[in-house]
Amino acid sequence: MRETKGNVMGRRSLEHSVRLLRDYYGKPEKPSVTDPLELILWENVAYLVDDQKRMMAFDLLKQRVGTAPEALLSAPDAVLLEVAKAGGMFHEQRVRKLRSIAEIVLSRCDGDLTPTLDVSIAQAKKVLRQFPGIGEPGAEKILLFSRKQTVLALDSNGLRVLVRLGFGEESKSYQATYRTVQAAVQASSLQAYEWLIETHQLLRHHGQLLCKRTSPICSVCPLQANCQYYQHV
Repeated sequence: MRETKGNVMGRRSLEHSVRLLRDYYGKPEKPSVTDPLELILWENVAYLVDDQKRMMAFDLLKQRVGTAPEALLSAPDAVLLEVAKAGGMFHEQRVRKLRSIAEIVLSRCDGDLTPTLDVSIAQAKKVLRQFPGIGEPGAEKILLFSRKQTVLALDSNGLRVLVRLGFGEESKSYQATYRTVQAAVQASSLQAYEWLIETHQLLRHHGQLLCKRTSPICSVCPLQANCQYYQHV
């Protein structure tokens, strides 16, 4: 893909912001879950809990059941319910989702999700969006963390940070906002997996810690000099 002057400047601006975040927070740890199926289970094993509780629920799933589709389908309801309760509310609904994930892998992916993602990014996202709880942002995160596609995946925290920095435009539609931001940082896909994963983690952490949805702590933010939001508050 040929880069325009605007793309180059946008990429450099993003790279600068990422360097500032790395200097402020330090280099993040590598993701603990990188297998595509396990990443889907990670998203569905818990609901509205912090990372620590999600990890506890996921570890319990691996210990008591396993993550193979056959194991998920043969596990007793009581065991899966125990796992689901460790991950927050809507226990029964999440048990059904875990079994549904296993059924989709066996019926539509010949029992192995990983090779079905060795296609174009559009096709890979279509495969992943068949699963419960996986929208476009989640699909992109799975493709990035499993090193299937070089795409800058963003959660809601990272998206908010980039919008405030001036990448893309905020819309009433989350999906529309996400797509404008992705278009604005498209040149970042020229980067390697390590940089993209680190950027995802740093933007997410910054959005959780300082660049909050309400009452952001702008006074100590390392990005304030380049932040359009800060300049107008």
